[in-house]
Amino acid sequence: MSRPVPSRPEGFVPIASYAALGDGRTVALVAEDGRIDWWPLPTLDAPPGFAAIVDPPSGGYVELTPEEPATVERRYLPDTNVLETTFTSVSGTVRVVDALAVGRSGRLPWSELIRQIEGVEGSVDLRWGVRPGSRFETVRPWTEQKRGAVLLHLGDQNLAVRAFDAGEPQVDGHGVSGSFTTSPGSRSLVAISSSDAAPVFASGRGDVEAHLAVTLDRWQEWSSSVHYDGRWSQPVRRSALALKLLHFADTGAVAAAATTSLPERIGGDKNWDYRYMWVRDTSFTADAFLGLHMHEEIQSVVNWLLAAVRRSGPGLEIFYKLDGSTPDSERQLRAPGYRGSQPVRSGNGAATQTQLGCYGDLFDTVLRYVEAGHLLDPDTGRMLADLADRCCDIWPTEDAGIWELHTERHYTISKMGCWVALDRAVRLAEMGEIAIGHAGRWAREADEVRAWTNEHCWSESKQSYTFYAGTDDLDAATLLAASTGFDRGERLAGTVRAVRQELGRGPLLYRYTGMEVEEGCFLACSFWLVDALTELGRLEDACTLMDEAVALANDVGLLAEMMDPADGAMLGNVPQALSHLALINAAVRLDGQLPEVVPGLVEVEVAVPRLHRP
Repeated sequence: MSRPVPSRPEGFVPIASYAALGDGRTVALVAEDGRIDWWPLPTLDAPPGFAAIVDPPSGGYVELTPEEPATVERRYLPDTNVLETTFTSVSGTVRVVDALAVGRSGRLPWSELIRQIEGVEGSVDLRWGVRPGSRFETVRPWTEQKRGAVLLHLGDQNLAVRAFDAGEPQVDGHGVSGSFTTSPGSRSLVAISSSDAAPVFASGRGDVEAHLAVTLDRWQEWSSSVHYDGRWSQPVRRSALALKLLHFADTGAVAAAATTSLPERIGGDKNWDYRYMWVRDTSFTADAFLGLHMHEEIQSVVNWLLAAVRRSGPGLEIFYKLDGSTPDSERQLRAPGYRGSQPVRSGNGAATQTQLGCYGDLFDTVLRYVEAGHLLDPDTGRMLADLADRCCDIWPTEDAGIWELHTERHYTISKMGCWVALDRAVRLAEMGEIAIGHAGRWAREADEVRAWTNEHCWSESKQSYTFYAGTDDLDAATLLAASTGFDRGERLAGTVRAVRQELGRGPLLYRYTGMEVEEGCFLACSFWLVDALTELGRLEDACTLMDEAVALANDVGLLAEMMDPADGAMLGNVPQALSHLALINAAVRLDGQLPEVVPGLVEVEVAVPRLHRP
């Protein structure tokens, strides 16, 4: 639907205003007004040359927007991550197609942003500009002109800007801009090529148009390999395309999100750098890629994970850089933050934590891979056997939990994760994929973990699994007992009732007790609840919630990390891999349980308030 082009109070637009472009190396975020406010180069985890999303005064942006008031309507071209934006003003209509280009044999040896502008009706006055930022006050951009191209220099990064039928470029000391007027059938182009400490490939007009055509073809070809035609086909396929944006082609890692420091509450300090791959997410990733028959992606993810674990052993890191190395220390950057939410961070301090649930995530990933018919090598089998022994030794200890909290406790979801690790280790041994020598120990310890958790992490008063041992507080992550198989009986049913009652806000859920004043609702939790309802056989209830949850995406189908239940505003980093992974997995599992005709309405056990959407 058409909406007014958003205004920018203090330089910001809503997080839901962003669409994403990607080329297998980096991601650019395009707002509804046509401005690109985030584009790290050359890779997603590099210091961003364009970061106005968290630093409007000096972060840098790429602009292309109407000079007059207009409405906007957007979509991704079918089965692609190529964005089409249509602006309509009183004087005319113009269509903009945006892409990060890819090559015929994969990603290009350089980065190239393409903006194609087509006049549709009447005339529209447009302005454009490329103004790199200071990389958080560490460099100062400067310009020069060479043989028809404008070169922008940002430290060792070089950008070539070419404009075709887009007005005469106006160059100043730190950027380039232009303006022009469209007419019916007019075609203009603005292209930006980038390289780091290397020559810059400055594409001619014919090259740019060819690159755009190849990019469209490559995305549509890739999309044809995604196999899902169930009830939620459109959001599932869009989620698969969103994950592909976050899939780092060089190594196989899938970044948790494309951004850093977008807040979980406006004005709050929960602003984290998510440009890493979490071991926690690999199990969800493996499930989604296998469920959609994304064979190349699952192999690359498993290869990346096992190589990273092998390099960093003997234990597990919580997350790894996209190249598989151990994370950098966390730094606070000089930037005002999104709508004043500080600090802005590079790196993630959770890297030093202990999270026992990672063992379950690793072993569950490997088991899903093996159950799909694939085979482990001997070195991996030996490494996993050693890690299973280590899990036996450390499961009784406290940790930071799945939510990476500063207070270490006996978190319920961590104990469940240790049970998953040992259960999967036994099953892998029975399949002959890892050494069976200690399988008896793993089985006994798994039984002890389950017994300890059922005794110490259960609330009789709430009839629910708890947040941690010795409390009656709740944690929505315990809903994962359903998908992992830790519990699919009466205790799971009680947990569903209690979690919906205490943490639910319409189709949304807070992560755990007491979060209403600190952050929004965590979108993945809604899909975890769908999984739990599916395992309990409450299919009509699961379908209703699934329909409501997929409708929470923005106009182009993307999900952030969180949402404010009061007004539906997106919060946190975007696009968020875990949100899209949870959507895919819930849809595939639920579809697998649905009969051809769903039985009559199953009464919802708990009345929950509806989410108000403006």
